[in-house]
Amino acid sequence: MEQRNLGGSGLKVPPLCFGGNVFGWTANQTESFSLLDALLDAGYNFIDTADMYSNWVPGNVGGESEDIIGHWLKSRGVRDRVVIATKVGGSMGDGKSGLSANYIKTAVDESLRRLKTDYIDLYQSHTDDTSIPLEETHGAFSDLIEAGKVRAIGASNYSAERFEEALDCSKLNGLASYTTVQPLYNLMERATFEEKLQQLCLSRQVGVIPYYSLASGFLTGKYRTPDDLARHARGAGVAQYLDARGLKVLEALDRVASEYDTSPTAVALAWLMSRPAITAPIVSASSVDQLGELIKAAHLTLGSEAMQLLDDASR
Repeated sequence: MEQRNLGGSGLKVPPLCFGGNVFGWTANQTESFSLLDALLDAGYNFIDTADMYSNWVPGNVGGESEDIIGHWLKSRGVRDRVVIATKVGGSMGDGKSGLSANYIKTAVDESLRRLKTDYIDLYQSHTDDTSIPLEETHGAFSDLIEAGKVRAIGASNYSAERFEEALDCSKLNGLASYTTVQPLYNLMERATFEEKLQQLCLSRQVGVIPYYSLASGFLTGKYRTPDDLARHARGAGVAQYLDARGLKVLEALDRVASEYDTSPTAVALAWLMSRPAITAPIVSASSVDQLGELIKAAHLTLGSEAMQLLDDASR
């Protein structure tokens, strides 16, 4: 299995990261255990979650995903074989959110308890919090690293300007620095990352683990007409892509998939894994069969003509 450096964290990870947002949502504990077992058996040991997952599900309060992962880690005895990434700062209800030092230090202990571990490999700011000085946030992260509770830190949903400011703040003040970033990036969503953040990550050796790698499922090819949107619960979320450009991207994916005897899903992920600065796209599955389809992408190397075709269609 190929191993990539996760920015300057000192961690090495496979070229795909499994998104744990499905745990406690579209996958119950039994189904989640089967997914995690299959994932590790295939050599993929990088799992991303967040403390707030999956509090959008009726009856959930947040922490369900971490709790399921923690039970799996304990029952399988595989903590030292897995790279666990989780996030802090998203709303947990009752005013519990943000990146103040006090909240971070409380939230990390809750995540550690749910994950049934004494350390988190990658602890990430879920979203920027401009109400708190960067020095305070990174000072708290520094304390967690010194205490051994966290190995490295990262960020999600930061603008290029704000992310650079955070990197500079850490360097100037001798504080823990973000080693990774999670941006929205895929064949349909290129501009925001490529315009500014991509070069910043390359120049600062920051690992990039993009989310919505399949554009909320649009790049699987299952949404091609308005009728397709209506037949799926998540159809409304991809309606924005069903235009001339989107159809052109799907056509290119179909051509490349046919040439390589694989699926549009695998092609879309292989394109992303080959992009400059990208360490490991985050992808999710609700069944072992779906997981197998995703894993194919890590074994697919696209030639220059295929990459160019996809670049041109999605530009």
